Amino acid sequence: MPDPEDLSPTRQPSGTGDEHTVVPVRIEEALGAAAMALICLISMGNVIARYATSVSFAFTEEYSVFLLVFMTFVGASAAFATGDHIRIAFFVDRMPPRLRWLCDAVSLLAVTLMFALILWYGARVTYDEWYWGETTPGLGNPAWIYTIWMPILSVAILARAWGRGWAYLVRRRG
Repeated sequence: MPDPEDLSPTRQPSGTGDEHTVVPVRIEEALGAAAMALICLISMGNVIARYATSVSFAFTEEYSVFLLVFMTFVGASAAFATGDHIRIAFFVDRMPPRLRWLCDAVSLLAVTLMFALILWYGARVTYDEWYWGETTPGLGNPAWIYTIWMPILSVAILARAWGRGWAYLVRRRG
């Protein structure tokens, strides 16, 4: 097996990102698994109820969509922590080390920009929904209890991406 210090983030083997993390990746894995289990239970309950009574539960779509978005953000955070996020490794792995480092730095900058924008606009949307007392159309729940997770989980993704960037860009450069 190659020396881990010789691997850039694009070449890091899958599932080996936990050695540099302060907060265990198991947290994201557990939250994602819980969200998926809830989606399965809600959907299965709705299918059974619809089959048995020809009536579906009203709350299933609202909660399932929220849990799917939550699971996506939690999964993205775990992927950045372990280095399993989507990237174009075919080309980057064939580049010289300095160019590979530059690609990884540009990638980190793009991730930072994207999730900083999601953080900013997600926080604004959440505040507006809270301020104006907006409720969901299906169940009448306060809408901000669903959207507040976008900025919160964007912070988690940014922290994981920066931690990965520190571990593989800053420490390796020196």
